[in-house]
Amino acid sequence: MRLYNTLSRQPEELPPAPGPIRMYFCGPTVYARAHIGNARPFVVGMWFRSWLSASGYDVTLVHNITDINDKIYEAAGDESSAELAARATQWYIDDTEALGLGLPDHLPKATDSVPSIVAFIEELIDRDFAYVADGDVYFRVARYPEYGQLSRQRVDEVEGQDEEERAGARKEDLRDFALWKANKPGEDTSWQSPWGPGRPGWHIECSVMAEELLGPAFEIHGGGLDLVFPHHENELAQSRALGHDFARIWTHNGMLRFTGEKMSKSEGNVVTIREALDRWGRETVLLFFMTGHWSKPIDFSEETMAQARAQLETFQNALLIEQGGEAEWRELERALENDFNTPDALAVLHSWRSVGATEQLRRGLGLFGIEPQRVDAPNFVQSLATDRQSARAAGDFDEADRLRAEIEAAGWVVRDVADGFQLVPK
Repeated sequence: MRLYNTLSRQPEELPPAPGPIRMYFCGPTVYARAHIGNARPFVVGMWFRSWLSASGYDVTLVHNITDINDKIYEAAGDESSAELAARATQWYIDDTEALGLGLPDHLPKATDSVPSIVAFIEELIDRDFAYVADGDVYFRVARYPEYGQLSRQRVDEVEGQDEEERAGARKEDLRDFALWKANKPGEDTSWQSPWGPGRPGWHIECSVMAEELLGPAFEIHGGGLDLVFPHHENELAQSRALGHDFARIWTHNGMLRFTGEKMSKSEGNVVTIREALDRWGRETVLLFFMTGHWSKPIDFSEETMAQARAQLETFQNALLIEQGGEAEWRELERALENDFNTPDALAVLHSWRSVGATEQLRRGLGLFGIEPQRVDAPNFVQSLATDRQSARAAGDFDEADRLRAEIEAAGWVVRDVADGFQLVPK
């Protein structure tokens, strides 16, 4: 199997089965209900695990929870930031579990790793890759000559990184980024450290959580395309500064766009995971994600979701009729081995549907957590179909046609089969 690697800018071969394949996918910062865009890296990671496991690999998936962050303090207001983070963490777990894919092997929280983070920072300071400034600790970007290797960002063009802008005056160099932040007024939660009370920076949290569970070298690191710089660039720099290989393959999923624009809370065009599930159902949501290659942007709208629902219904209808058509499983394997190409895989599934290969179709859909269930027609529709069958047997075809039209008006299609009839949603 090959996956595109952001670091090398080319597809990379995975080691042969059984591997192991150890994966770390960046999860959410928990301060509100997660939007549907946050579901994409979760779904991609779970699909990778499902396919690799089915292919004979020994797979471990880690998906973290960022429950220490500026955004949490800001969103909490007068409320306890720890209580908000705990509540939002449970929302995220409940909502992603409702997708029906199960949960990752590990869901570590930053709050559980603070002692290890402090130890990691101390080692960076000891090796002169970091320095203390008034209770803050910063990574020396200039000390690491390979900085920018992931994002292709020129080190001389990096300025004032993300959330540490306000503390820039304490830095030796504006390009440096925070590993530890001294406690600020209004921040109600802090941890003790050799540099005083404070909390970890965002980037160091992920390096430590990944290495705690997967070791200093692992196979795949995933997350949204918006994390390439600075988050993943900084993870890579601080881990490799200590001589750790860290992740070999970096996979970045494309962003979710709402009618052509990236979904974001600041734009006010957010649909939460929970709202999407309640509106369209989990299988429609999963099939929607299949329609776009994981590394490309995907448009989320009423229209694209209606198209996904229509495709799901064609699969449901096909599986109502158990047929014996043959299909070559290798077709699906080829699509997924080539950079996990779900649009090609979806085309294969439709080809199996068209030839009645229901056993393979059911198995293939199951890889993606899609298990269309038989939908029973209401009793009155079944009565109409029974009356139509009797009319046909009596040779009253005008009455049979009238009853067929009434069945279709109710949203169902009646099909004549050898042992009677079948009712399929229209």
